[in-house]
Amino acid sequence: MSKMIAPCGIRCDECPAYIATQANDKEALTKMAADAAKQFGVEVSIEQVYCDGCLAKSDRKCGYCSECEIRACVLERNIANCAECNEYACDKLNEFLVI
Repeated sequence: MSKMIAPCGIRCDECPAYIATQANDKEALTKMAADAAKQFGVEVSIEQVYCDGCLAKSDRKCGYCSECEIRACVLERNIANCAECNEYACDKLNEFLVI
């Protein structure tokens, strides 16, 4: 598996949801959905934990990744990641990274 860096700098290729999706490991994905449901007190389906990485062309993005403001900003600015931005490190990134 090749290195995949999210706009914010997180390694998608090291994320358990990404790894399980790419391996089509339904057992691991089912466990992740159950764990997330328990942690957040809401129903979470296996489809909600599938992930092809936040810059993938597919619609399979795990939980928060599909609505991430940092991801949206990078796509809007047509840059690879936050490090290429003239406003680095902005409030969005600092809040996300809890700096």
